[in-house]
Amino acid sequence: MLERFVKKNRRRIKIRAKISGTQNQPRLSVSASNKHIIAQLVDDVSGKTLVYVDDLKSKEKMTKTKSAYRVGEKIAEEAKKKKINQIAFDRGGKLYHGRVKALAEGARKNGLKF
Repeated sequence: MLERFVKKNRRRIKIRAKISGTQNQPRLSVSASNKHIIAQLVDDVSGKTLVYVDDLKSKEKMTKTKSAYRVGEKIAEEAKKKKINQIAFDRGGKLYHGRVKALAEGARKNGLKF
């Protein structure tokens, strides 16, 4: 069990060594728990969160994958309001499938470029 967390932490560190967000190209950070998913656009230079979207207060009944897709759509809409088109995708050590992939596809569909 511990080995799984060690591997995830290694992936997270390797990803963050290569990816950094700026004002023009912020980092899309994804955090997924067993029940919810959170996405935020972060400017690492100034250390500020530009946009934050989650599914914590959603009243709709849907699968977790569909909820992640909706979060991706919402973060793209909020990014457009702030005139952000290009981002760096940080999956947080999670593997690129399931909910993380659905979030990315939802963001891409609404105009964000990775």
